[in-house]
Amino acid sequence: MGWVGSFFILLSYGLTLSKKRDFSVQSRYLNMVGGMFIAINCLYYNAIPPFVTNLIWSIIAILSIYRARKHFINTNKQ
Repeated sequence: MGWVGSFFILLSYGLTLSKKRDFSVQSRYLNMVGGMFIAINCLYYNAIPPFVTNLIWSIIAILSIYRARKHFINTNKQ
């Protein structure tokens, strides 16, 4: 689970470097799921500092998704 989470986060970063297409939506979800996977893996192995770091990383991604959806809804109402 930790390896998959790490792959998701690296893929997310790689997608942000793309100049041909906007992958920001996919990147947010990959960050969220990747952070959660790594956090679960760290919790399983009782690695508390990286668990907390990845939990916060996932929360930031969730807030980013929420703000993007809220902005999208407000933009479409106008």
